[in-house]
Amino acid sequence: MIAHILLYIHILSVIMSIGPFFILIPMVKKLRDTNGDVQQAHIQTFRSAVRLAKHAGHVLVVSGLLLILATPWTWKAPWILTTVAILICSLYFLARAFSPLLKQFGIQETDEAEVAKKLSRSIWIYILLLLAMLWLMVAKPVLW
Repeated sequence: MIAHILLYIHILSVIMSIGPFFILIPMVKKLRDTNGDVQQAHIQTFRSAVRLAKHAGHVLVVSGLLLILATPWTWKAPWILTTVAILICSLYFLARAFSPLLKQFGIQETDEAEVAKKLSRSIWIYILLLLAMLWLMVAKPVLW
């Protein structure tokens, strides 16, 4: 019963970790096409979505650790080790990918179209990292 509740929490936190990034894709164009207060509102929404995903990621990690303890899975499972490796990479990427780019909007000498392009690329890279981890958790492949 506990494992089922943990699994539900884990899946819900995955949805909350990935979902906001799909909403941010069309927002990047709005960041590029607006300025002033409207642009700042979009930036604040962007930051809030990233913050939500980060906190959901904390729940995701904790629930994943508890699932390993509550189920017969072990740390030596290839899909768990690979997921942890990608998780470490994604945490590093998340820390560096969005905040520095968002700070560039509104600065006079900044090419906002180029910054928006980099931001869009960062979103897609992060989504791919998250989807790779999701695939590993669902498929549980035997990698070695």
